[in-house]
Formats: sequence, C-alpha cells, structure tokens
Amino acid sequence: MRSLDIAGTGMQAQQTNVEVISNNIANMTTTGFKRRRAEFQDLIYQNLRRVGSSSSDTGTIVPSGAQVGLGVKTAAIYRINEQGNLQQTSNSLDLAIQGNGYFQVTLPSGETAYTRDGTFGMAADGTIVTADGYTVQPGITIPSNATSVTINTAGQVQATLSGQTAPSTVGTLQLAAFPNEAGMEAQGDNLFLQTSASGNPVTGVPAAPGFGSVMQGFVETSNVNVVTEITNLITAQRAYEMNSRVITTSDQMLSTLTNLR
Repeated sequence: MRSLDIAGTGMQAQQTNVEVISNNIANMTTTGFKRRRAEFQDLIYQNLRRVGSSSSDTGTIVPSGAQVGLGVKTAAIYRINEQGNLQQTSNSLDLAIQGNGYFQVTLPSGETAYTRDGTFGMAADGTIVTADGYTVQPGITIPSNATSVTINTAGQVQATLSGQTAPSTVGTLQLAAFPNEAGMEAQGDNLFLQTSASGNPVTGVPAAPGFGSVMQGFVETSNVNVVTEITNLITAQRAYEMNSRVITTSDQMLSTLTNLR
C-alpha cells in the first residue's frame, strides 16, 4: 500500500519541522540568532491515468487524469533575517547592528567569517576580538593607556588616553552585506561563511547607504517569538500524529486482507 510510504515521508517531514522549531526555541536567548523555518515540497506523482491522453479513437481527451502523490520532502530550511531587539548591556565593547550588515571576523584558518553577535572583548595586546578570541576586522587595537573607549554609530573607535582630554580615533569598523543573506552557511558559534548562493560581500562603514549603524553598549537579541514557535510546535505534533494514524489504518487494512478466507 502506497499510503504506508506516503505517511512515512509525512512523519519524517514533521520530525524535521520539530527539529527546526526546537533549535529556534533552544536559541531564544542566543545573541544575534535568526530563527529558521522549514519549507516542504510534494514528491513526484504516479500516473494511474495520464492527464491529456486520448480516451477514444475519435480524439476525446482525458480532462483531469488520475495522479497519486507519493508524499512530501524537505525543500529548504530558511533563515529569517528579521531585526532582533536591542538589549542594553552598558559594556563599552558590546555592539549591535541596527539595520543591514555583518561584522567581519578573521578565523584561525585565515578565512573571513561573518556575525551579528557583537559581544566583543579585548585581547592582551588591546585588539578587539570576539568571545572566542578571533580578531574583528580590520584589527583595531586599543592603546594600553586608554581610559575609555567610545564607538559611534559610524563605527569610529575613539580612545581617550591617559593625560588627554580629547579622544583619538584608533580605527573604523567595517561591515559586510550580501545579496542573499539566506545563502550564507552557518558554522555555529554565531558565525557564517560566504557561499556561491550568498554572493560576494559588499563592505562599507556603518551608517553608510545600504549598511546599518552600530550601537555601543547594546547587543541584538534573538528574533525568536516563543508564542509563535509553541503554536508551530503544536501544529507539527498534530500533523505527525495524523500521519502515524494513517500508518495504523493502512496496517489494519492489510490485516483485513490477510485474514480473508
């Protein structure tokens, strides 16, 4: 019975759906996290009677035919790049992007990764780094005798040195934007890599046309809506149960056939 296989694909699809939802809920407090949504497509169809075929020698055409669907498959898991809320931390090296763009990070391999997580810190030599110690491009170093650090919305990093009243600009942060943000490859640790689907990055300073501004002392929270995720979870659970009911019913039908005398 085809219904066994069809319902099996339905259960697998809803299992994937639940896994995506559970990952969203698990990351509801992850800085800069963007929620995901699973998308599904129907599988190929088996033609019991092909639509448009001739039904007689006089040229009459079958108007609709008879096609049986063979189930469902996962087509994609989209990342929804909606702006998260900004949460104040009052930490001078916590940065949030309000608008479009990603911070650029140099990995130990030399590759450039991209992130919306602006929970930065300072290395022993004064370089601004991520929580894992990766250098934030373009590699700005805060002097050791700096008494305070100010980062304006345009990404200019200004340090007030000991014995001076006027701050000195020590560098300017750079942001990167992509034609297709959904095509970036997630690496974990709030990092993404460029792919052929994302397109080549366009770099620029914060607050420039096409780029968001930088907010010092803030971080961008996850854009996960818990109420929506719980609703989606209940819907996925009900769909899973209905597909399992189809398998039970099909099994009972097969038992009826085997018990015929």
